[in-house]
Amino acid sequence: MIDRTLPLIDLHRHLDGSVRLATILDLARTHGVTLPARDVEGLRPHVQVTGAEPDVMSFIARFRWMREVMVDADACGRMARECVEDARAEGLDYVELRFSPWFMAERHGLDPAAVVEAVLDGMSAGAAATGVHANAIGTLSRTYGPEVAARELAALLRFRERFVAIDLAGDERLWPAHHFAAHFRRVREAGLGVTVHAGEADGPESVWQAIRDLGATRIGHGVRAAEDERLLDHMLERRIGIEANLTSNVQTSTVPDYAHHPLRHLLQRGLLATINTDDPGISGIDLPYEYRVAAPAAGLAPGQIRQAQANALEIAFLDAAAKRALAAARAGAAPARSPGRAG
Repeated sequence: MIDRTLPLIDLHRHLDGSVRLATILDLARTHGVTLPARDVEGLRPHVQVTGAEPDVMSFIARFRWMREVMVDADACGRMARECVEDARAEGLDYVELRFSPWFMAERHGLDPAAVVEAVLDGMSAGAAATGVHANAIGTLSRTYGPEVAARELAALLRFRERFVAIDLAGDERLWPAHHFAAHFRRVREAGLGVTVHAGEADGPESVWQAIRDLGATRIGHGVRAAEDERLLDHMLERRIGIEANLTSNVQTSTVPDYAHHPLRHLLQRGLLATINTDDPGISGIDLPYEYRVAAPAAGLAPGQIRQAQANALEIAFLDAAAKRALAAARAGAAPARSPGRAG
């Protein structure tokens, strides 16, 4: 179901939800962290979701053992490098990796700015070693509230030239987007793109707020947007992208099963919807699985799957020249070269 004449792209992948089980075990041994198991298969059920969690926040609780081994900047950098390596192993041509420095730093009292630098350096090392094109998205975790988000943003903006966008994730219901309007005014002033988790745990109004109050040009998940045809019209008119995550949405009980996922409807309406992994280390999947298994299970015809793949290139946080280079490299019309950052 993957069209290899097009770039294979993941636009919604949380680096801090993509840690290898073997790396968790290795870091735990090195740093004396006690885990609930001593081997990969024993650890797997404590980290990966196999059924459905009752809600998004229960899904996020699965990050516990990943965070336990985010013991220092070196560990964070290693995770980032391996995440890029894993993207290459999956056959990805381009990946945007997002991470929350506060979420990664909090458990062991790390300096968020040091985490940011380590992650960015790790991504660069992974890209240099593999040739995969990877860009960074900084995530503000709304779960901690606006004050912490401001400190998190300050850490991210110290390295603004190394990011393509800023994201807002976390507890969507407790902290609606309007609480972070000032934060994203700074993001836009810094010339960075805006993508926001919305319409996952909350309804269409959450998506409206992300667009109107924060200036989002892409929506993470956006499942509940399908409940508001006026919203879909607005998103279609403004060319606002949707970063869909099929397996994740089933596992968080955002949808009851693949067949009830609205992605097919969104594509039929002409929206710029895409297929992504979200947290492959938690979900136990990769991007080829989402294309070959999840997408057909969600009722997508081959042409719709191809359209979702093409949409990913259109809404990527890359400038026009970089997109052309990425497409040409995949088509074999030009040698691969690293795409630049947007704007």
